Amino acid sequence: MIEEMRLRDLGVISEASLPMGPGFTAITGETGAGKTMVVTGLGLLLGQRADSGAVRAGAPQASVEGVWIVPDEGPVAERVREAGGDLEPIGGGRAELYLSRTLAAEGRSRASVGGRAAPAGVLADLADALVVVHGQSDQLRLKSSAAQRDALDRFAGEPVRDALAAYRAAYDTWRALDRELSTLVTDREARAAEAQSLRESLAEIEQAAPEPGEDVALAERAERLANAEELRAAAAVAREALSSEEDGVDVSTLLADARRALDRVADPALAGLGEQLADLGYRAADIAVELSGFLADLDESGPAELAAVEERRAILNSLVRAHGSLDDAIALLESGSARLAELDDDGDRVERLRAQLMEAREVLDARADALTAARTQAAARLADAVTEELQALAMPDARLLVDVGPGTESAHGRDEVGLLLAPHPGAEPRPVSKGASGGELSRVMLAIEVVISQTDPVPTFVFDEVDAGIGGAAAIEVGRRLAKLAETSQVIAVTHLAQVAAFAGNHLSVVKANDGSVTRSSVSRLEGAEREAEMARLLSGLSDSEAALTHARELLELGAVRA
Repeated sequence: MIEEMRLRDLGVISEASLPMGPGFTAITGETGAGKTMVVTGLGLLLGQRADSGAVRAGAPQASVEGVWIVPDEGPVAERVREAGGDLEPIGGGRAELYLSRTLAAEGRSRASVGGRAAPAGVLADLADALVVVHGQSDQLRLKSSAAQRDALDRFAGEPVRDALAAYRAAYDTWRALDRELSTLVTDREARAAEAQSLRESLAEIEQAAPEPGEDVALAERAERLANAEELRAAAAVAREALSSEEDGVDVSTLLADARRALDRVADPALAGLGEQLADLGYRAADIAVELSGFLADLDESGPAELAAVEERRAILNSLVRAHGSLDDAIALLESGSARLAELDDDGDRVERLRAQLMEAREVLDARADALTAARTQAAARLADAVTEELQALAMPDARLLVDVGPGTESAHGRDEVGLLLAPHPGAEPRPVSKGASGGELSRVMLAIEVVISQTDPVPTFVFDEVDAGIGGAAAIEVGRRLAKLAETSQVIAVTHLAQVAAFAGNHLSVVKANDGSVTRSSVSRLEGAEREAEMARLLSGLSDSEAALTHARELLELGAVRA
């Protein structure tokens, strides 16, 4: 429920606060005063596209703020918290939700949800759970088959909701199988080529039998073999310096002499140095042994080994060029077998998928029939209930039919739903998209919402001149039905008819004033004599006409005693 809206610099409205609250709120005002800006502002709060043309002339930006009363748990609260916003608990399982939207004159817009900046898309996500807006464009939308089907489904409630959920599950399964089978059949040649290429690649890798890191190790080995003479000379000189095989002076001998010299004296400091000299001697001996092993390895190697290493590297480089790296080739060897088995199984897989697709089709057919049956049963009840409402809306001889016929298969079922209206006895029922006038369509839409609200209540309805094209007794009945709808939902109606406004429990007036340069509008709540004067203006254009005031009081009394 919308508790309050605040508008600033939106259209002709410089600044206004609209106290809403529960029940039926009527918004009236002179032509051009800015009544439609209320609906425009609400649209901005619900994530609709922002039009910088709505910013009041000369103002840098327009802003709209709204306070909603929502359950403190549920889809709305969950979405707000996902967006990082907060709710303000007010007790009784309810909370206040603050929404705002600013629109700069150059076109940028910003939104906030629960006190936290958020994309306008979050507002749009919340819209369906917060409010349903009806205007002339929405009456045109009611002419579409999809909107008529949605209206029937909302009215039908759980039976159609469950049948539709079961159908969609079957539809998704069937579509997935159909896509998989189509891909297999369409890409059969490409998949066969892939299998052949994969088979050859796996054979090549298996024959090479590479080891992880083998290419790096071979590169190092090739480098050593290619520089064998230079390496041999360097290693021989180093080994001779550390430990000479002849009777020469080497590092090991010198270290041993130094240690013996220190061992001859008894000094603690020199004793420690002697131990370090002994350690250096051991390390020099170890290095000399390693150098001897290195030289022995070089002596055993030769041109034949270098040729073998280069040949092996060529094989591995071929794998690297084909697969990006040696690790990728090894990984393909591990994973490719499963893929090859899948590709080689295409023939049997096609047959299995065809069998599964036939089974899925049987399930889908059964669930589609069940959905059609549930809709057909609900269609009769909806037609009777709306026809009864139309009689109360000054269309006593009108009859609505809800036709459920075969249509194109989609995620919504196979049904084509159509609303047919017979405005008087003997008239052939015609689609509302062709046979209903603007005023009749307004009343059909209102009748449908009144009926559906009994099984699928909506927190807030906003009607933008739903009474267009009607007047007199029909207008009184529209007001009466809006008041009835307000028994289960909040109703906000922008209207130009006193007969409708008379039934509102909350009457707001958008007043236009001119200061000589800029037209500005403000909003005020009407009561008592002020409300009577506004009703008289709506009736006759004169707010001080005694006849109009008398008629206004009669209407207000009628609205006050409505059943």
